[in-house]
Amino acid sequence: MERMIGTVSRGVRAPIIREGDPLAEIVVDSVVKACASEHIPLSDRDIVAVTEAVVARAQGNYASIDDIAADVRAKFGGKTVGVIFPILSRNRFSVCLKGIARGAEKIVLMLSYPSDEVGNHLIDLDLLDEKGINPYTDVLTEAQYRELFGRVLHPFTGVDYLEFYSQLIREQDCEVEIILSNDPKTILNYTDHVLTCDIHSRARTKRILKKAGASVVYNLEDIMTASVNGSGYNPSYGLLGSNKATEETIKLFPRDCDAFVADVAARMKDATGKNIEVMIYGDGAFKDPIGKIWELADPVVSPGYTPGLEGQPNEVKLKYLADNDFADLSGDALKEAISNYIRNKDNDLKGQMVSQGTTPRRLTDLIGSLCDLTSGSGDKGTPIILIQGYFDNYTK
Repeated sequence: MERMIGTVSRGVRAPIIREGDPLAEIVVDSVVKACASEHIPLSDRDIVAVTEAVVARAQGNYASIDDIAADVRAKFGGKTVGVIFPILSRNRFSVCLKGIARGAEKIVLMLSYPSDEVGNHLIDLDLLDEKGINPYTDVLTEAQYRELFGRVLHPFTGVDYLEFYSQLIREQDCEVEIILSNDPKTILNYTDHVLTCDIHSRARTKRILKKAGASVVYNLEDIMTASVNGSGYNPSYGLLGSNKATEETIKLFPRDCDAFVADVAARMKDATGKNIEVMIYGDGAFKDPIGKIWELADPVVSPGYTPGLEGQPNEVKLKYLADNDFADLSGDALKEAISNYIRNKDNDLKGQMVSQGTTPRRLTDLIGSLCDLTSGSGDKGTPIILIQGYFDNYTK
């Protein structure tokens, strides 16, 4: 019988991972056992993906507030630091902010508005229009913000982030001043020592500030790039991609990811005889249409993957073929014509009408997003994802 199932994504349960656990061995053992229990045959180019959280946990890649404070103090001199464009997140940024404040005498906190970089709103856009505020040009002090908008609570968390971040900073015996602006150069009216906290626009922000005369500019990716007093670190991403572990510690983005995925792939080959693709995934790259929040708070979707996951899909749009090239065909004749077209398609369809509407994104971003949606962020207990049939098409 003709195979009727295409891509399948499954969450694989695993033990709770602790620091020092042999994660590559655990991943392979969990996948092999899951396949045996569910009678799932593996094939070449199936994908095993592991969430970045358990990779970092197994590595013990943690840092404390004091570690962050020491690095900030060393880089900025312990005086006034302009902290600009952080995301509004208790999980992602609050503990980092504690460490930054502990390493400074004063923080000038500059927030973007009406929302942060990933879509967490401080102010409703319609309310901005009503008040006659132009977010591209207007700079607001905290007092002006309060006078115009009052106390605004995040719709999902119920947190007033100006109040929350201000309190966190003061609790570290650090003075705080809050302003709202979308122009990086605004911060230079307050200090020329700047820590940029944006994620995906960080290179541009640093470039603008340096050109405008800032004397010291770092991004979160530059903090905790090396061990401080034996702490964890990430040489590529620093504090970017970190999560709250406890009130005093963060879990950093995992490091040495290429070595890990190569190890898992080799072990899967030994255990199953199949050439399995392997990747580490973090946040998916998608946007919530209701809350307007873009999920991707990590610097990349996948910090490590095997070479077979490099590149973008090279796909044709079936409905385009059906409505245009083969509009006069139906049934088996249409199926055979489309199948032959796919078998003989160009190796690079970029710019061709037949590929319009297909997703022009990297494979790792697409697959990582699928993994993030499959595993969720709560209590499913499936930090490993098995994806099958992803590289199949209509002809297979």
